[in-house]
Amino acid sequence: MAATKRKRRGDLLLKVKKPKRDGKEAGKPATQPEDVEEEDRNCIPGPVCKGKWKNKERILIFSSRGINFRTRHLMQDLRMLMPHSKADTKMDRKDKLFVINEVCEMKNCNKCIYFEAKKKQDLYMWLSNSPHGPSAKFLVQNIHTLAELKMTGNCLKGSRPLLSFDPAFDELPHYALLKELLIQIFSTPRYHPKSQPFVDHVFTFTILDNRIWFRNFQIIEEDAALVEIGPRFVLNLIKIFQGSFGGPTLYENPHYQSPNMHRRIIRSITAAKYREKQQVKDVQKLKKKEPKTVLPHDPTEDVFAVPAEEKPVEIQWVKPEPKVDLKARKKRVYKRQRKIQQKMNKGNAK
Repeated sequence: MAATKRKRRGDLLLKVKKPKRDGKEAGKPATQPEDVEEEDRNCIPGPVCKGKWKNKERILIFSSRGINFRTRHLMQDLRMLMPHSKADTKMDRKDKLFVINEVCEMKNCNKCIYFEAKKKQDLYMWLSNSPHGPSAKFLVQNIHTLAELKMTGNCLKGSRPLLSFDPAFDELPHYALLKELLIQIFSTPRYHPKSQPFVDHVFTFTILDNRIWFRNFQIIEEDAALVEIGPRFVLNLIKIFQGSFGGPTLYENPHYQSPNMHRRIIRSITAAKYREKQQVKDVQKLKKKEPKTVLPHDPTEDVFAVPAEEKPVEIQWVKPEPKVDLKARKKRVYKRQRKIQQKMNKGNAK
């Protein structure tokens, strides 16, 4: 029976031709099986895939025109973390969203993550099961990409992640639907050709403040501790549709507030503060213009008033004597004494 060789990926077996023996080798004895086993122990086998790639999930990740640099980096990070994803050119804003189903069909993808930018400051994310649905629309907030976060965590490119969900996903039906949609999109299929047979990081989806918080952590083998890798973002649910990028509305978030309304409220608050300051200034001006009220005379004010003593007025007819300057008088005395002393010294010298 001919020797067989296992293919690197898959269970197909290939026949390997036996090498021809020369006349010199024909006389040599065959190698013993013990020597063959020792050689097999010393050599390092290649990564042989023991299973078959059955889950053919493919994710199309692309965006509309008008996105900023942070959105572009987030999209590249997701493509790097998901080896079963595909990319496409940016879609024009004027095109209808139903065109994305045709793009997914052309790219042979059955799931889609579409980033829609509006006003160059608001970012929306569509998660869709193409072409039959359902689909969900989110407002993306608090985006931090791998380039921004200087985290110590790291993972192998193409490795398969664990998915961790908050227990609140099982309490409400719309969260249960989103959980199933997130599992099908973010989980890397087993035995995918571009994936690695390792599990070294975990995607966490947590519900807090009626929003879904996404985090990516590395699993450290020594003590199973978690170290954040990135990226991180927050999904604020808007609507869940029955179809792909449209159709009947299955759920609408009552706690959702549009970015335009949020900015309008902030502007109204600042305008109210300015109006209040202006009203205070107007009131102060009116108070200054009002005539001052004159209070009537109170007779009790003069009860404790003591009249001052009247001093007689004296008229001075004689010119006052000049004041004596004591310092000047002392100087004159000192000068006289110096002159007398000098004369006496001269007389003694003669």
